[in-house]
Amino acid sequence: MTAHPAPNARTDQNRNADKPGDPHIAARQKWMSVLARTSRARLETEWSENHGNESWTHLREPQIGMVMVRGRAGGAGQRFNLGEMTVTRCAVTLSDGTVGHSYVKGRDRIQAQYAALFDAVMLRDGSASDFIDTLAAEQAAAKRDHARKVAATKVDFFTLVRGEDE
Repeated sequence: MTAHPAPNARTDQNRNADKPGDPHIAARQKWMSVLARTSRARLETEWSENHGNESWTHLREPQIGMVMVRGRAGGAGQRFNLGEMTVTRCAVTLSDGTVGHSYVKGRDRIQAQYAALFDAVMLRDGSASDFIDTLAAEQAAAKRDHARKVAATKVDFFTLVRGEDE
């Protein structure tokens, strides 16, 4: 018996979406990253105020699991296993059939659920793009502020030549 690859029912348009550098993939990676770093309370508030009338169901109930976190020596060197981290994943389906997914760090099932809901809304019509852009700007500002505070405490070490080795 010869093994055959599974038939691929995807369209040519979807096949092209998997190419590296595709702007649709990059955009989705950006908003999913922003949603994963957003607090549960913020997601919950925005959903209830602007999307509370959406009907949806769980495709996959929020599940808590572990992932291995890998690091690189010096940021670019050889990879090593740093340790395990708890993550929660979820998949939801909107009433029109749009599916949203999420992975968030930690054990907050509700945060994962809302992140998946916002992913589905973004995939359907992008109606949460202003909210996500605001979150991204706030997260970038917080990152810059943190980097500025860290830079203020930077210590440069150097060696002085004493002249004793003449």
